[in-house]
This record gives sequence, C-alpha cells and structure tokens, in this order.
Amino acid sequence: MANTREQLAEHLKFFGELGVEGFRKDAVWASRTDADRAEGRGPREERASDSASQLVAIRDDIGDCTRCKLCNLGRKQIVFGVGNPTADLMFVGEAPGRDEDIQGIPFVGRAGQKLTQIIEAIVLKRDDVYIANVIKCRPPDNRNPEPDEVESCEPFLFRQVDTIKPKVIVALGTFAAKSLLKTTDSISRLRGRVYDYRGAKLVPTFHPAFLLRNPSCRREVWEDMKKVRALLNGEDVA
Repeated sequence: MANTREQLAEHLKFFGELGVEGFRKDAVWASRTDADRAEGRGPREERASDSASQLVAIRDDIGDCTRCKLCNLGRKQIVFGVGNPTADLMFVGEAPGRDEDIQGIPFVGRAGQKLTQIIEAIVLKRDDVYIANVIKCRPPDNRNPEPDEVESCEPFLFRQVDTIKPKVIVALGTFAAKSLLKTTDSISRLRGRVYDYRGAKLVPTFHPAFLLRNPSCRREVWEDMKKVRALLNGEDVA
C-alpha cells in the first residue's frame, strides 16, 4: 500500500509540474474505453481481433530480420510494438535502447516510465495506446539510425499505422518527427503544430529521455499533450 501511495504521489507531483490543474471526469475521458465498448461491442471486438491478427502478420513478415546491417551490430531481438491494436492514440519513438533490446518491448526504461506518466496525465493508460519505434532494432551505442536502416524498416511502421488507424500519432523526439514528416527541421521548430499523416493527426513533441535531461521543457510537452487530448475528443486544434 505504501508503494502505491508513493507512486500516486509521484504521479501527482509530475502532473503538477506539467501544469495540470485537474482531471476531466466526463464520459469521453474517464470512461472512454467502456463507453466505446458499450456503443458497439461486437464490431469493435471484431475490428480489434482483425487488427491484432494483421499486426501478428506484420511481425511474422519481419521475422529475425537481416534487411539492414543492424542485425550484425549487436542487437538482441526485434522490438516490434505493444499496445491496443485499435488505439486512437499511437506514440512513435526513434529506436529501441538497451532495456528495450533486452525485454523486446518499446519504452520500458527510464524514458518509458516518463512516457507512462505523460500518458496518464491525459487520463489514459499504456494499454489504451499503441507504442512503436521507427526502427525495430537497437543501433550500437544508441546512435541515431542511418538512412539505409530507416529505409529498410519504416515500411513496417507504415503498415502498423495503417492497421491500427489511430486518430492521433505523437512523434517522440527529433528523429521520429523528422523521419515521419520527411523534414530536416528541428523538433523545436516542428512541435506546437499539428500535421496530417496517413489519415491521422500527427503531433511532434520532445522525447521523454530529453525531458529527463531538461525538466524545464515539461510545460511544452504538456501543451502538446493538451492538443492531443483535444484532437482525441474531436475538438478543432489550430
């Protein structure tokens, strides 16, 4: 119980640092998943099953990938993606790190804990969203993925996006935003705006690892996540 209280206190402190002034209790947010299921359990479950099967097929197509040089540069396993196969919200990062390479799950290290806090700040859970990376294998020494590696791997991300059909995609950090938007602009120039991307709205923001090093940028991330929340709620965002 004490540990639960400590975790709750830590989350509330984080929300306060972000500038969160309270939690929404309307049906869209507090009970969004249950409400969605109540509106059409059969079709929703059928779509979830179909999307899950398609994601399994995409993972099978990747196999024990040898399409680029990362297969011979120390990666332990493919880190495909995790979460709700019909998620309205999808997060896309750069590439797996050490912890992710070991566990085979994206965003499980310190940056992953920060991402979980960000998700919870908009009254969602990790299980409600889908999390993936542009690159499915860890680059050596956590260097940035190289162009040929992106070219080999991003078609699988495209297939994930097209299968899940999220309403909103959050590009986490400079590399993910540049890769998805095919631009050379920095994340500082890209964030704060909303872009159209493969049928979804794309919102670039700082990477959780960047927040760990630069906690003063938490307010900017919260502003970005308020845009995400509004988009998920069907509101117009400039």
